[in-house]
Amino acid sequence: MPDLIHEMVNDRIQTLHREAAELRLVERVRRVQRARAEVQRARAKVKQAHDRLEALTRLS
Repeated sequence: MPDLIHEMVNDRIQTLHREAAELRLVERVRRVQRARAEVQRARAKVKQAHDRLEALTRLS
């Protein structure tokens, strides 16, 4: 019986470790998604600034 309890405890520990690893992966994916969105916003701002500058130079 003690062996069974020991095995159950070990199984639970392994499950908790797996779940923690999955949560870390999910957080990493979210961070990458946020970073990609920030890059997209930055690109849009750069393009908008470039277009404004180009329009101003055409007026000169």
